[in-house]
Amino acid sequence: MNKQNPQQPSPDVSAWLAQMSDPKFWASLPSQFQSQFQHLQQLQPPLPPFPNTGFPFGAAGAGQFDPSSLMKQLGELGASLDAADMLRLQQDYAQQFAELWQSAASAKTPAITDRRLSAPAWQESPYFAFQAAAYELNSRFLLALADAVKGPDKVRHKLRFAVRQMIDAMSPANFLATNPVAQQKIIETRGESLTKGIAQLLADLQKGHISQTDETAFEVGKDVGASEGSVIYENELFQLIQYKPLTKTVHAVPLLIVPPCINKFYILDLQPQNSLVRYTVEQGHTVFLISWRNADASIDGATWEQYVDGAVVNAIHIVQEVSKQPQINALGFCVGGTILSCALALLAARGEDPVSSLTLLTTFLDFADTGAIDVYIDEMQLAMREQMIGKRGLMAGRDFSSAFSSLRPNDLLWNYVESNYLKGETPTAFDLLYWNADSTNLPGPMFCYYLRHMYLENALKDPGRLTVAGEKIDLRKITAPAFIYASREDHIVPWKSAYASVALLNASKRANNRFVLGASGHIAGVINPASRNKRNYWTNDKLEADPDAWLAKAREHPGSWWSEWAAFLGKHAGRKVAAPKAAGSVRYKKIEPAPGRYVKVKADQII
Repeated sequence: MNKQNPQQPSPDVSAWLAQMSDPKFWASLPSQFQSQFQHLQQLQPPLPPFPNTGFPFGAAGAGQFDPSSLMKQLGELGASLDAADMLRLQQDYAQQFAELWQSAASAKTPAITDRRLSAPAWQESPYFAFQAAAYELNSRFLLALADAVKGPDKVRHKLRFAVRQMIDAMSPANFLATNPVAQQKIIETRGESLTKGIAQLLADLQKGHISQTDETAFEVGKDVGASEGSVIYENELFQLIQYKPLTKTVHAVPLLIVPPCINKFYILDLQPQNSLVRYTVEQGHTVFLISWRNADASIDGATWEQYVDGAVVNAIHIVQEVSKQPQINALGFCVGGTILSCALALLAARGEDPVSSLTLLTTFLDFADTGAIDVYIDEMQLAMREQMIGKRGLMAGRDFSSAFSSLRPNDLLWNYVESNYLKGETPTAFDLLYWNADSTNLPGPMFCYYLRHMYLENALKDPGRLTVAGEKIDLRKITAPAFIYASREDHIVPWKSAYASVALLNASKRANNRFVLGASGHIAGVINPASRNKRNYWTNDKLEADPDAWLAKAREHPGSWWSEWAAFLGKHAGRKVAAPKAAGSVRYKKIEPAPGRYVKVKADQII
């Protein structure tokens, strides 16, 4: 490998690529595959007594389905599969496979529904059409098999997740030998796409992750995270940024934003046109924001309590002092919202009432339904984490990235394998995906506490069950009106779980809370700028006990929910005053320009 240029393959690979770039070789591929398919037709092997689940799928796969082994493994998990269901699935499969084989033998083109196999090239060759259709048939069988399993919901959920992972991984679209679109591109480019794909694969192996975007197109502080401001405070856990006003007058009551500590804060401050930070400043608010430190060995023993008290409570007090306001507005996003809510409950237990309003974006307070991520959280896996990093150590950012990508593998993994490596296409520049690749590490003790007490035990919602900094945590004592936002297609924080927060906050005046449901997912739903007027959202001022009942009576609106939130925030932001001429105060002076040093530290530089 040329260390000075990771995009340049080694001499041996270059020689091989040159040989493979001969267009005569690639031009012969379709006829070779057609000959193989005709040979398979002549053989016409008998149908196996049980479905063949080998991958890549075809008329004759690599493995044999073993019912007794499956039954034994299910029994070890506390699950079972009824023999009658097994027989029914076997018969259905055998019938459908026979129909598919007869259709292929008579040169009929089978129907293909998988969007990754929808290009015309998959239908133009009988060989590839059969590969695609056989893959879909085997996929349906495996999913039906998983659905037929009887046992605990968590076991069934994990089983279906594992089956789905295998199905997605073994799609014929992921392999050059079975992807006619990639083969055709090699022919059309005279081997250039293959050469480029191999080079990109080698470069990604050196980086340690699959490139989802052109990572050279952005620089934190220049292209993203570039809103003007100053760092006015820092400790071992975070830096506090105060943004420069964009209006002559501002609301007297400032806003403190607590972003998630998983990934970087600039998801809320991408480029000017889609920055929630800039939008809020433009509305006449003085905005403060926590920039979390990318955890390294110096803080690998930091706890949940330190993140709550030493970071968020600390930041609230600083913003109060700098703004000279007894109350401020506060916003938390995802786990940032969970930490913020815990901090406000801690302050309430101390007799403090520091916020005029609370905004939670795609946030868990009730962890009864944790969605897709639940497959990674159980007592055995958590005990292993606690043993490894529960007292000291780091939860690596790359592990977060892998886990989240596995929840949507076709969108976040396999389509990039196909486009980057098999087709040799260069990823486009996309700020959100650049942020997604900029992962962060977390201190092991903090992370393990979060998993055990929130995800596994769901203790935060129960009054007094958790003790933080010597105080019993009771979310009902948070008296500020709350604006709670959820995304309808969110697979990280299911919207009904986010809706449950309306019953936990501001208990004495629950009618002052608002719930807004937006379209799209966990990130794209939140980062939906008002200026673009895209997507839609739902509102219903009456907070029903049942989320489905709330939605049934909700009114749908076109565009972004940001304007709804801006109206809510404005009601709790106080009178207008002259904008501050300088950031900070006599005590909290400017340390450096935003976005500060902490956000620029890469996780891979630490581990």
